[in-house]
Amino acid sequence: MRVDFYILPGDSARERALFACRLADKAYQQGHRLFLRVGSAAEAASLDELLWTFRQGSFLPHARVEQAEGEPILLGETEPDDARRDVLVNLADSLPPSWRDYGRVAEVVNQAPEVLQSSRRRFRAYRDEGLEPHTHQMSRSGP
Repeated sequence: MRVDFYILPGDSARERALFACRLADKAYQQGHRLFLRVGSAAEAASLDELLWTFRQGSFLPHARVEQAEGEPILLGETEPDDARRDVLVNLADSLPPSWRDYGRVAEVVNQAPEVLQSSRRRFRAYRDEGLEPHTHQMSRSGP
């Protein structure tokens, strides 16, 4: 299992969501099945809309967990029943119960104080589990 923390330079929630979209696009192009975990229904609705519009000409087949019918990208607050997801992109402030079932976890962190604080807790939790998370200081250009 691999855990990556992507540290963004700003504190914008939109910048964080856009970065998650770019990660999803890259992982999807590589044939992965993803779950984008958010912390609220409002965040899920916003990310759902952004996945359609974040880049002109892109199409990422996705659905909310509660509306899923086999799409390779799912998003929501609660984990999908589909165990065939191999990448977790976590935008929530906690870890989902079955985070260990994913081959790869991507934590997207910006400079908002509450996001930084919760990401530090998750970083320690991964270390406590014997993993050594990789950190990536991102520029404004993305992954």
